[in-house]
Amino acid sequence: MTRSDLVSRLAERFSQLTHRDTEFAVKTILDAMSDALARGHRIEIRGFGSFSINRRPPRVGRNPRSGEQVIIPEKLVPHFKPGKALRESVDAHVPVVDDTPPGKAVEDAT
Repeated sequence: MTRSDLVSRLAERFSQLTHRDTEFAVKTILDAMSDALARGHRIEIRGFGSFSINRRPPRVGRNPRSGEQVIIPEKLVPHFKPGKALRESVDAHVPVVDDTPPGKAVEDAT
């Protein structure tokens, strides 16, 4: 789902709001969340999940073309942890895919 899909679905669901008002509301919420994360705050939405910032320590990598070592600096990256209700909802609605190749029988664990 994209931002424009979200705006369209909200505008359909709440007919008293114009498309422009819905777009402004979505933009305001996402901007507020981005600003909070940029300031290092944690965001928790009960039943949905929490957003926080994780620190990736500096490390040594390799340039794939030359093979020489490159220092990769420390990074702060956003992290999302889904809440229990969201995990259970997704698990209940997503069909399980069988990864067993065709013609390959599953052996009994004995």
